[in-house]
Amino acid sequence: MLLSNKWLNDYVKIDVSDKEFADVMTMSGSKVEGFGREGAELKNIVVGKILTLERHPDSDHLWVCQVDTGGSAPLQIVTGAQNLSVGDFVPVALDNSVVAGGKQIKKGKLRGVESAGMLCSLGELGLTTHDFPYAVCDGIFVLGDDCDRTVGTDIRAAIGLDDIVTEFEITPNRPDCLSVTGLAREAAASFGIPFNTPVPSVIKGEGDVSDYLSVEILDSKKCYRYAGAVVKNVRIAPSPRWLRERLRASGVRPINNIVDITNYVMLEYGQPMHAFDYRFLDGGSVIVRNARAGEKITTLDGTERNLTEDMLVIADANKPVAVAGVMGGEYSGIMDDTNTIVFESACFNGPSVRSTAKKLGMRTEASARYEKGLDPKGCRRCLDRALELVRLLDAGDIINGVIDCDRTDNEQRTVPFDPDWTNRFIGINVPHDKQIEILESLSFKVENGMVIVPSFRGDVEHRADIAEEVARFYGFENIESRPLVSTTAGMLNETQKLRKLIDNVLLAQGLTEIMTYSFISPKYYGNIKLPADSPLRNSVVIKNPLGEDTSVMRTTAVPSMLEVLSRNYNNRNAGARLYELSTVYIPVSGEALPDERQTVSLGMYGEGCDFFSLKGVIEELLYNLGISEYDVDAVSDCVYLHPGRAARLTVNGDESGVFGEVHPDVLDNYEIETKAYVGTLCFDVLCKHANLAKTYRQLPRFPAVTRDLAFVCNKKLPVLTLERAISEAAGKNLESISLFDVYEGSQIPDGMKSVAFNLVLRSPDKTMTDEEADSAVKRAVKALEKLGISLRS
Repeated sequence: MLLSNKWLNDYVKIDVSDKEFADVMTMSGSKVEGFGREGAELKNIVVGKILTLERHPDSDHLWVCQVDTGGSAPLQIVTGAQNLSVGDFVPVALDNSVVAGGKQIKKGKLRGVESAGMLCSLGELGLTTHDFPYAVCDGIFVLGDDCDRTVGTDIRAAIGLDDIVTEFEITPNRPDCLSVTGLAREAAASFGIPFNTPVPSVIKGEGDVSDYLSVEILDSKKCYRYAGAVVKNVRIAPSPRWLRERLRASGVRPINNIVDITNYVMLEYGQPMHAFDYRFLDGGSVIVRNARAGEKITTLDGTERNLTEDMLVIADANKPVAVAGVMGGEYSGIMDDTNTIVFESACFNGPSVRSTAKKLGMRTEASARYEKGLDPKGCRRCLDRALELVRLLDAGDIINGVIDCDRTDNEQRTVPFDPDWTNRFIGINVPHDKQIEILESLSFKVENGMVIVPSFRGDVEHRADIAEEVARFYGFENIESRPLVSTTAGMLNETQKLRKLIDNVLLAQGLTEIMTYSFISPKYYGNIKLPADSPLRNSVVIKNPLGEDTSVMRTTAVPSMLEVLSRNYNNRNAGARLYELSTVYIPVSGEALPDERQTVSLGMYGEGCDFFSLKGVIEELLYNLGISEYDVDAVSDCVYLHPGRAARLTVNGDESGVFGEVHPDVLDNYEIETKAYVGTLCFDVLCKHANLAKTYRQLPRFPAVTRDLAFVCNKKLPVLTLERAISEAAGKNLESISLFDVYEGSQIPDGMKSVAFNLVLRSPDKTMTDEEADSAVKRAVKALEKLGISLRS
């Protein structure tokens, strides 16, 4: 089983190295045979743009091209391809590059004309026209608009040939792992992270499927379930690039959108599917029966095969149209002129499929899966997923309804839950709750002393099977020949998790962490212009300091940050963006020990740094902490900040800190001759109001309606006040609101400003009408009028 890393990320987010992923998965029971990156052998191949094309002076079939590859000057390349035009974007193998097959490309001469490299075809990239159907088979690959055509971009990233593919060896008892979702579930349990399984959604179609299709199962021992759906007005076309990429990474050749959908669902959920051409389904009937004596069928590979009476077939009213679980018939496939199709999602008896495939001498991807025993309950989900993809790819019009013949026993399989027996049996000491956690991460349920086994885990039947699940995620390498010393697992507490999250968010925004001493000089307070009577000057004095420069415990981290900014500036560093999770010490009257408070300190200067850069960093931090209720108000009483360019942050009524541009006099004290910006945030307030619970919602299915509104208000009124008033009044269908213009000028009264917003409105369950959008806008306008704010005419 080949697993695409990009595809895996749809279901579980794993942030580890490829080797660590392979090691952990192998140790938890999903053996990794190897892993590698697509296009790894390609070297020094980039996107280029054809600037000119001229005939070779000494050849009637060669062209001399000038190609822009992002360098200082265009490159001259000679090619024999006849499918190029000026303005085309093509793969360019530069000097000392390597193409598919390991062939090295160097600059040279072709018939006396210098050539600095080579223009590549699909074959030279290790691809075919199945990967890019619009490409010319025997010419240079001209990149379409589904590729990144930025000149100079590595060709692997530009065309999506950069996926990490991991090869797994799946044991016969785990057919559920012959799928992306199955391996994603194992990965989520192995790394202890959430597993996201989106539920396929199918919009109600037109008509009634019963008017097109009927299904009958005559042998319920060999066919447990058969679900069928109909799609008309099929629009055969190549699949989008993302789908072709995933199929290619999984070792499956893209064909067309309908065939690719069946293969995609098979790889995603492990359930083989088939699409029949409705024209060749006599009477619109599907009859699952044993073959009759003397019956023959010509399969999709063009071979005529003799059937025996113990073989299960899919038949219409007159003839067999497919060998059940093995391969479709000659006329059951999808053709260029196919108009109506029937999607099949069925579950067949594994031994019967294996016996039939062996007798016919044909083992297919479908038969290899069926013979291991698949989950009948997955049929309907796979069919819904296929129909969802039809809608997503606009591949046809779905007929309403599904024919679902279910002959399975829906009774849940249960196994007694005996955690003490498991510990004795394996020789471990795993707490009961931990065992339940492991089982639930694998979709088992523990209720009333019983383990409810998920339908796709046909290999779990006894207590020993339950013990194996606990042992492999507890870690076989952790099992000792003696009792464990401790059963307490080390983990981060909530405060440590928040500190780690703050670190990650600030680092991701380009800030660098610093560490400064908590001991400072009393002179530092003067450097930031603290008044003589400021409470912040009341510091804890160290009895035996190393010197005056480290004689008191700091009450603010701002001097420490400015010291580091000053050092960077005076060492001729063009810019710096810094942060520190620092501690300040506030003396407490009557107490021997001070109040130690954690502070998030921020500082920056250089190109691209201004007040709004710092504000953006803080807002991104608040977003990742799940804090949405906060206010940013202008302040002029912070002595070390510029009186007109400073703000105070308040979170749910709790003052969290201040930030802004450093006062010019303070900059002089630190010998910084450029604008600098600092901020301090109270860590305890951030922790108090942080909400790390994440909710997910599906992508919008209906179009949005946008409106632009401009208001005239007092110049000193914060924009955030207007935004909140609009959001509250517009209602739940307001998806987003963004400021796009602030104007002060001759057309606006003195002391006033014009503020313009863009509103995006969208209904989650229908297409929003203009009347509904206008109603929401009117409510917003009316709410602002109550605040004395008028709509700009």
